[in-house]
Amino acid sequence: MNHPEPAHGIPVSPLLTCDPEKQRLYGADTYYQESYEQLAALTDDVTGFAHRHAALLLKPDAVVARRLDAAVEWLTGQGFRIVGAATTRLTRTMIRSLWYFQWNLATPYRRRLAALFLEDADALVLLVRPEHDTDVPASVHLTSLKGPTDPEARKPGQLRHLLGRYSYLLNLVHTPDEPADVLRELAVHFDEAERDRLFRSALADEDRSGDALELAHWLYSATKPRELDFDPAVERLRDVIARHPGLDPAASPRELLESAWHHGMDLDPWDTVIVGSKVLPMRQSGRLPVLDGAGVDEWRNHLDAVRGAST
Repeated sequence: MNHPEPAHGIPVSPLLTCDPEKQRLYGADTYYQESYEQLAALTDDVTGFAHRHAALLLKPDAVVARRLDAAVEWLTGQGFRIVGAATTRLTRTMIRSLWYFQWNLATPYRRRLAALFLEDADALVLLVRPEHDTDVPASVHLTSLKGPTDPEARKPGQLRHLLGRYSYLLNLVHTPDEPADVLRELAVHFDEAERDRLFRSALADEDRSGDALELAHWLYSATKPRELDFDPAVERLRDVIARHPGLDPAASPRELLESAWHHGMDLDPWDTVIVGSKVLPMRQSGRLPVLDGAGVDEWRNHLDAVRGAST
């Protein structure tokens, strides 16, 4: 199977993504180029590296909910070795860079709420590889085990089910969908020096679970713990509204938020996110992402087609 030669960038192998449009766009993407070219200087098998490794981003909601240790334990139980660990800060620019090709789905409410919690604390990135070979890339395998964004669709055994089914936005973890996404997102998070450290650690197949737990406890020490449950957060918002003359503390949760915003009230950021992500629309109806991932079955079929075309 021939892959397109992008006019504005580098070739992206069909072994790194199922999507020809992603091949074209990532070939010209600065983040992808930086990561690919740096890794190519360290190994002759960039494609194999990208297939064997996945990344798990434990977001600030996982930090304040104190769920990092549980995620590390879950990874081990699912047969993943942690081969790299580092902290990251999800700034406004980084948020848009990570989800650049999907953020077109976000409502103004989602963008507003994301800014309140994603920048509130550092996050943890774990670079992992399965202890045993899988028939699909490690990123695809991990994403399938992670569970969906919709909390009602999560199933026991999935990471997002284990860590807490709070809301569409408060989903605690993110994984790059495909091998090409793993490379790109590592460059979004980290500069050249930090990527070099992570790449070399992963190439050496070093067990970095101890580092991951050490960083987890450091993140805990830098943040206050928070409960992310909906009903207590609503009650705290009602208490704030009740202190403002002329506003109705018995209003619906959505009306509470919108009224508080209209009057410029100072609300607790986490309570705002907890309530808002449940009662406000997070996704623009009728829109599709510019780029998306592919599931396990799609990847199996894709790999059969790629290998068949090469014989």
